[in-house]
Amino acid sequence: MSSEDIKEEKTEEEISDTSEEIESEASSEEEVLETEEVPEEDDELTLLRKENDEIIKELDDLKDKYQRLAAEYDNFRKRTQKEKAEIYPDAMVAAIKEFLPMADNFERAASAETTDEKYKSGVMMIQNQLSEALKKLGVEIIDRKGEEFNPELEDAVTQIVDENLGDNVVAEVYQKGYKRGDKVIRPAMVAVANC
Repeated sequence: MSSEDIKEEKTEEEISDTSEEIESEASSEEEVLETEEVPEEDDELTLLRKENDEIIKELDDLKDKYQRLAAEYDNFRKRTQKEKAEIYPDAMVAAIKEFLPMADNFERAASAETTDEKYKSGVMMIQNQLSEALKKLGVEIIDRKGEEFNPELEDAVTQIVDENLGDNVVAEVYQKGYKRGDKVIRPAMVAVANC
């Protein structure tokens, strides 16, 4: 082999080595790029999953707050309806209570002896008008004379002994009592026999 052949052979070897090196470098760069891209995709996917989990958690928190707020509002609405329903009867009873002394006085005036018939008929008309107004409002008179004493409807102010009446019976009504439905506006003041 001549020196030229050796040179050519070396050059070919160098070229082949160089091309192998270039190919090797290119493939290693591709591998590096592939390896870098895969973690980037994994990192991006992981970040998206984390972000998705955070959004779901935030949505669950907001949903929970909304449900609690809706429940609180519903309770508030029911409570105010109940309060409204209770306010009207209580206000009605308070207003009626203020008219009861007037009703008592008109009853006394109507039962009083007088020679002036116009005066007496005027008082009777007012008393009847007041009684009708109270009936329209659902007010009932508590008059249980001769019945067994009930402490929820009557206040016993005196005790008497009467052989004609049974034990614990209302003997006399000193002041009429009034009620509206089940609610006692003013208990009757009574005398109870044989208790």
